[in-house]
Amino acid sequence: MDFALSPEMETLRGRVRDFIATHVMPRENDPRCTSHGPTEELRNELVAAAKNAGLLSAHISPEYGGLGLDHRGKAVFFEEAGYSPLGPVALNIAAPDEGNMHMLEAIATEEQKERWLRPLAAGEIRSCFCMTEPDPGAGSDPSMLQTTAVRDGDDFVLNGRKWFITGAEGATLAIIMAKLEDGRATMFLSSMNAPGIHIERVMDSLDSCFPGGHCVVDFNDLRVPASAILGELGEGFKYAQVRLSPARLTHCMRWLGQARRCHEIAARYATRRMAFGKELGRHEGVGFMLADNEMDMLSARLAIWHTAWVLDQGQLGTAESSMAKVIASEAAWRVTDRSVQVLGGQGVTGETIVARIFSDMRAFRIYDGPSEVHRWSLAKRVFKKYSL
Repeated sequence: MDFALSPEMETLRGRVRDFIATHVMPRENDPRCTSHGPTEELRNELVAAAKNAGLLSAHISPEYGGLGLDHRGKAVFFEEAGYSPLGPVALNIAAPDEGNMHMLEAIATEEQKERWLRPLAAGEIRSCFCMTEPDPGAGSDPSMLQTTAVRDGDDFVLNGRKWFITGAEGATLAIIMAKLEDGRATMFLSSMNAPGIHIERVMDSLDSCFPGGHCVVDFNDLRVPASAILGELGEGFKYAQVRLSPARLTHCMRWLGQARRCHEIAARYATRRMAFGKELGRHEGVGFMLADNEMDMLSARLAIWHTAWVLDQGQLGTAESSMAKVIASEAAWRVTDRSVQVLGGQGVTGETIVARIFSDMRAFRIYDGPSEVHRWSLAKRVFKKYSL
């Protein structure tokens, strides 16, 4: 691996950094930043600014209006975007749209790409990915899927209930995971305004950075044509892997940017705040926390960049992305938590953005698989490797 960035990538990183500072950070206290994410009006303004700057949908190929970055390029771009909670929204690389676009480009038909991917990449619409279900349905264990898809002539009729569906409120497209009568999983595409889809409620949550919040969605006799199958019939879990590792890793990239934001705010404060006769950062108790932050961020970045390299070699990177997810989510949480501690009273109030990021950050250790599930999966690999 070569850790040096090309001159073109350095230039692009600078452009993203300038865009975030100039167009995004000034809007962080906009009243349209609600407890369920930025409003559509604010999102549209941010997306328009990114489009004018030529920075929209960097992960998508130029054919659909993106920059066509590989995974290593995304690692740099997405971290800079994540420096503000609004950055990924502005640049149209926020979850779940970013992962959904990646999957659509990889496996959708040309007709499906024109109908759904092109407007998604242009930031004209939003999407949601409907898989997680209430007990006893699918969560960390997707094999527990309860939502059904029953063939009826040339159509399929879907019934089930999903929750924690990010971005459902205001989304135009739903990608729905359902099981066939023989138990195989399949992904279906549907307009969110189709008869049979009902958003029961928007759930209260710790985070507030995702447009549309997190919702409970009911599917009651939702009828979709066979042409709305994403990929092949019965191969839903296989295609989920196309989305899984890259989307898991881009979460790490974005959240690392927010952790760096918290650290820089705390470090600057520690250089000027006086306590007990010297700057706060000169006290070992504080200085050591800042040093630990630097080490945690480096560890996370190296894990991200290595996994990005693995994906760029054409490998699935399942184990590598699991390790990166645990390393990055727990490291970013520690960085943010220490930053709150260094800031003291300011860290638990709205005097800086750190408290807001702290609240958002806690969910990262659960999104795209909690740490415990990844450790369990990795442990099984270890056991298999060393079993006699």
